[in-house]
Amino acid sequence: MTAAEQAAPLVPAPLRLQLHDLHTKVGQHLGYSDWHRIDQARVNAFAQVTGDDQWIHVDRERAASGPFKTTIVHGYLTLSLLPVLLDETLIVEGCSRTINYGLDHLRYPAPLPVGSTLRMGVELTALKDVFGGVQTTFKCTFEAKGQVKPCCVAEILFRYYH
Repeated sequence: MTAAEQAAPLVPAPLRLQLHDLHTKVGQHLGYSDWHRIDQARVNAFAQVTGDDQWIHVDRERAASGPFKTTIVHGYLTLSLLPVLLDETLIVEGCSRTINYGLDHLRYPAPLPVGSTLRMGVELTALKDVFGGVQTTFKCTFEAKGQVKPCCVAEILFRYYH
């Protein structure tokens, strides 16, 4: 192993499950995504695309004297990372298509300061049969390095079809 390989952080490999084996993981934590840094450029781009350019997200000078002493990441920007981070955590094989079916629960327990590094943990909390496949409920918990409280907790529904 080279010095560069030894120094490189380990990227977690996604858990690979067959569609017909998902039921064996209900109630279990499935793993974590890799860590991702959320910088001001990404926040500004999100603000531009969505029109949400509130000062708490994009004005560093004003935010420095605000409640969090820095700019904070949009909650919906954090949530929008969920599909990518889920793909880093879990790959369901043996299905013809996957559909994002919506959310049951969404909370932002703590702010996420711009410049933070975050990852997402995934737990399969429920699974039920639907016509042609199954519907899963994943509890996705976004955590930032150095923060005790998660910055986002979402229960998201996905449907996997045979």
